[in-house]
Amino acid sequence: MDFQCIMELRSILFVIFIFFSDAVSAIKCLAYFSETADLPCHFINPQNISLDELVVFWQDQHNRVLYELYKGKEKPENVHPMYKGRTSLDQDNWTLRLHNVQIKDRGSYQCYVHRQGPNGLVSIHQKIDNYLLVLANFSQPEISLISNRTENSDNINFTCASTKGYPEPKKMSFVLKTENSTNEYDALMNIFQDNITELYNVSGSLSLPVSPEANVSIFCVLQPTLTQTWLRSQPYNIDAKSRNTRQLFTDHGILITTLPVLFIVCVTVVSLIVKKRKKKQPGPSHECDLVTVMRSKETSSSFRDKEHKDGTHEPFGVHSHSHHI
Repeated sequence: MDFQCIMELRSILFVIFIFFSDAVSAIKCLAYFSETADLPCHFINPQNISLDELVVFWQDQHNRVLYELYKGKEKPENVHPMYKGRTSLDQDNWTLRLHNVQIKDRGSYQCYVHRQGPNGLVSIHQKIDNYLLVLANFSQPEISLISNRTENSDNINFTCASTKGYPEPKKMSFVLKTENSTNEYDALMNIFQDNITELYNVSGSLSLPVSPEANVSIFCVLQPTLTQTWLRSQPYNIDAKSRNTRQLFTDHGILITTLPVLFIVCVTVVSLIVKKRKKKQPGPSHECDLVTVMRSKETSSSFRDKEHKDGTHEPFGVHSHSHHI
């Protein structure tokens, strides 16, 4: 059975259970936020008594009057301020309509019918409680990406949000669907209630394992307490190719950021090597002395060659003696 069909069936069964539970003690009435609720009186009027002889009114669980019809005429002065201008009576079926329903309107209501007799008003209709259930449909959940997968993990962080619903939702989850599998992950809900409207806003975040080799569709599913259908977001689709492309851009970005740093480090290292080599080389004075010595040796050698050619070279001993003198 399809996943969406299962969710709808479970919700419908839950609503049926709510409406038929405690049916003896009160009749359940359902209305949606800002719409109209029908509060039947369940008065049959078999004797077809004229409204001119009847006093009909509705009260809430705190005995505040919603509406009063006194001998065929409305009595707005007896209506509680929170209900003024919000009610109307359908006289054909004895049903009071409460307009612009608010969350605070939930609760029990009773209808009273009295007949004017010679000794005063006589009750001719025993009250039956109408219990008003008020619902507000949450907005369609919206799923969004918080952060992409990291270098060391395939997990991707998502968030989901839905607003202006009532009552408090039961569960929020993420559904991860691939070609071969469907997995559901429960999210921890953050729930906020508006102090004026009493409506709820809900959000949830979760880190999901997304395989880099598979095309993935991710949904956010919100399970309200009473509405007939669960709410599902539009799919957030991720395919392997686009995800790898984004990762490639990320890697290039890291490389571009790193290159200037590497360049500066290389220049610094080369400068240090050049300075060290310069310190090891002899200074200018040593170079001059070396050149002078080389020239002296060359001059001496040339002079001896010349003497040898001219035959003026003295014996070794005499030359040696003269050299020492």
